Amino acid sequence: MTATPAKGIKTVLYPVSDLTAAKALYTALLGVEPEIEGTYYVGFTLDGHHIGLVPDGGPQGNTTPVIYWEVPDIEAKLAELGQAGARVQQSLRDTGNGRRVAEVLDADGNILGLLQDR
Repeated sequence: MTATPAKGIKTVLYPVSDLTAAKALYTALLGVEPEIEGTYYVGFTLDGHHIGLVPDGGPQGNTTPVIYWEVPDIEAKLAELGQAGARVQQSLRDTGNGRRVAEVLDADGNILGLLQDR
């Protein structure tokens, strides 16, 4: 089986308990102001990578950061990962503006995020 290559890490989402404090810390770390600011999410872009702060882990309740790998064909990559032993954590969904995401778990329970922009 030949796997389709991933394009690289595109997005990292961090669950935070205090969005205001986290925003100040990540602004200091990254040296840029957030592009997106809301009560549900704060997002930064740095060198083509997106860093998001998600209060209380968002709707999924994640307790660890989730790294999203950009892939050219998310359905094909989900199938490949399933054949390699991954389990679906969050089914494929459209997040708007042509972006589709999904999460799978590896054998150790690590969350691997996938995203495809159309």
